[in-house]
Amino acid sequence: MTVLGSSGSIGVSTLDVLARHPAQFELFAISGNRSVDTLFEQCQQHRPRYAVMADPDCADTLASRLVAAGSETAVLAGPEGLVEIVEHPEVDVVMAAIVGATGLEPTLAAARSGKTVLLANKEALVMAGHLFMAAVVENGARLLPIDSEHNAIFQCLPTGNGGQVGTAGVSRILLTASGGPFREWSAEQMAAATPDQACAHPNWSMGRKISVDSATLMNKGLELVEACWLFDLPADRIDVVVHPQSIIHSMVQYVDGSVLAQLGNPDMRTPIAHALGWPERIGSGVAELDIIEVARLDFERPDVGRFPCLELARQAVRQGGTSMAQLNAANEIAVAAFLDLRLGFTQIPELIEDVLSRADVAEPTSLDVVKQADLQARELARELLAGRQAG
Repeated sequence: MTVLGSSGSIGVSTLDVLARHPAQFELFAISGNRSVDTLFEQCQQHRPRYAVMADPDCADTLASRLVAAGSETAVLAGPEGLVEIVEHPEVDVVMAAIVGATGLEPTLAAARSGKTVLLANKEALVMAGHLFMAAVVENGARLLPIDSEHNAIFQCLPTGNGGQVGTAGVSRILLTASGGPFREWSAEQMAAATPDQACAHPNWSMGRKISVDSATLMNKGLELVEACWLFDLPADRIDVVVHPQSIIHSMVQYVDGSVLAQLGNPDMRTPIAHALGWPERIGSGVAELDIIEVARLDFERPDVGRFPCLELARQAVRQGGTSMAQLNAANEIAVAAFLDLRLGFTQIPELIEDVLSRADVAEPTSLDVVKQADLQARELARELLAGRQAG
């Protein structure tokens, strides 16, 4: 198994689950961006054959430290190294957990190599859903969703001949959202929100970028885009429901009136273990859910007035083409600017909407077209951001 993004929260959780089943899984490779200390510790503990660092200087530093420690783990660098550790013939399973657009190419390479892809990288579907799903089908890859919501939906969908998962008899999907840290805040309060406040998620422990996405509900918007591709359903058959307790991770409604839900404590090791063991079940290390202790489950409609990112995502799906890639690119620039104190919280959707209204939409016929749309949206976002600051 190769774990892309092993230094992030999903990667760390994946290694935890793998370590619980040493007879079942062999770790072939791990990767990180610049977290030398984390990858060094992971190499020492889990002894993968390869470690890849996106930054060449960091790769050199890691290699020197591993040699000094007597480690046999070989170190590779850059995008080429990432592709090498997913395409290797000895690799069966790839955990795609690199955050952001940089995870697109190695994840796509894994699909084109016919691997079992455990998908935690949203951008592969948001940016290049058509290309990615085509690669899965054409190369006989297996795609298993890791996002807690999509994994929950996957668990609640019907299985047909040969255990194949489909959507026969499904009326609609109910995608749950915690509502984030600002669920009860007014628009005025959110306008003055700080990065630390936005990153203080009430239920989940996540990185800063995805935490901000959760606070704006863009995370749920991106998940809506993902769900359209994963389950081959139009956006108007996918509803978002705010569920503050994060106990029900999503639901599937059937034409006969049944609604199936997947419940569990908010811990990413559950969907990771489900995907690793599928179609069987393996232990995850997650505490059992005490439904009596939970006591109540609340639901409400999302307020798209205070959280416009959700509607921006729906609009991008309806527009099609490269709109979804441009939505993602503009959001990454906007969130980075907010975390750097160069943009207000409520200005994040304003910047994204501005970019989408100006960007040229094309048909994503190749990865180069997607990359060009991504680049154009980022440049446009930076220009508009500079104009805001100058004004």
